[in-house]
Amino acid sequence: MQTDLTYREALITDIPQIQYVRHAVKENTLSNPELVKDSDVEDYITRRGKGWVAIANNTIVGFAIVSTADNNVWALFILPEFENKGLGKTLHNIMMDWYFSQTQETIWLSTGTGTRAETFYRLKGWEDAGAYGTQEIKFIMTHNKWKKHSNHKLKIPA
Repeated sequence: MQTDLTYREALITDIPQIQYVRHAVKENTLSNPELVKDSDVEDYITRRGKGWVAIANNTIVGFAIVSTADNNVWALFILPEFENKGLGKTLHNIMMDWYFSQTQETIWLSTGTGTRAETFYRLKGWEDAGAYGTQEIKFIMTHNKWKKHSNHKLKIPA
């Protein structure tokens, strides 16, 4: 079955589906689902930065959120059944292109060590900046490195 995928900016009305995706992942799970409240998601997509969603069959199947206030990737998650289809790469590129269109500040993120996410970020050109807490790794990306590494041609959704 062919699935048409679309990408667009995240809206406040998307938060329930964003939370569904966040809680459905198999890696980098939250120790307590109550740690990320709807108000936190709203803050990040409306005031601290911006978010985007991937939609298949009128359902959000992935999302990415970046913060220009904190210079970090706050979230990038895909429903398990939609992994390995290029959604993460596309959301990542949209997010990073937008971020660096807003600022040239180095951006950072953290993710679990030994995860597929760690491998993903390494392949996308992120630089290992060492341990973050006890079970995570911190990555950074500079504006110049992104310009050199990103050879895609994307049009950032509004």
